[in-house]
Amino acid sequence: MMLAFAGACVSDHLGFYLGRWFGPRFHHTAFAQKRASKLQKAESFILKYGGAAIVLGRLMTAVRSLVPALVGVSGTQPIKFTMMDILACAIWSMGLGLLVMGLDNLFA
Repeated sequence: MMLAFAGACVSDHLGFYLGRWFGPRFHHTAFAQKRASKLQKAESFILKYGGAAIVLGRLMTAVRSLVPALVGVSGTQPIKFTMMDILACAIWSMGLGLLVMGLDNLFA
């Protein structure tokens, strides 16, 4: 579980800092301009719900890898992201551990 937690935190932070670095230029790409309304909705959701968006993003499989980058693009403060991401990764890794232990007991 500790390795899952560490890997989740490292990957989320990598995505966050890439989002912060590419953020200003990202909005001017053809990809972003094509999807401007959807990206604006996502950024406003992240700004409105902040920490909850980070935690829920970690727990939702479909958007898990995109949320940290979008949070970085939205200009969220690094300390806020780090605190909420540690919480999100702890919840996720404990859930993963409980799932694995439950499956182990099921087939033992």
